[in-house]
Amino acid sequence: MKLLFKQRFFSWFDSYDIYNEDMQTVYTVEGQLSWGHRLHIHDAAGNHIGTVKQVLLTWLPKFELHIKDEYAGCISKEFSFFHPRFNIDFNGWHVEGDFMEWDYDITDANGACVASVNKELFNFTDTYSIEVADPKDALAALMVVLAIDAEKCSRD
Repeated sequence: MKLLFKQRFFSWFDSYDIYNEDMQTVYTVEGQLSWGHRLHIHDAAGNHIGTVKQVLLTWLPKFELHIKDEYAGCISKEFSFFHPRFNIDFNGWHVEGDFMEWDYDITDANGACVASVNKELFNFTDTYSIEVADPKDALAALMVVLAIDAEKCSRD
């Protein structure tokens, strides 16, 4: 399953539209005014299905992942000198690849690819292509990409 993750052009808060291969909206993401990033994910029918919430007062950036209203896990940035690294306490997943958040893979505990993420260049807003191996992992993979993008935006 391929998803196209596009940030909305004129948005005061983090807002994204996520499309399938047929350019139909699958998810929308709305940022909420708060301390830190708080991103609410809705399905195509407008139902709230997840939240990515930045945890404040931590040494390095950390984001909680909630599916519906249930805590599912977290992703946190690890200390490193040359390349950003992330620890994922969620489904046994890992992030591997270009840690400058341009091109990377999300892998499971056995090293199998869950999703491949590629940043598309030459767009006015952040645009990513997410190739998800199993459609049931699409929401969770999207949440990881949102957290990494939010962390990157915090540095800019």
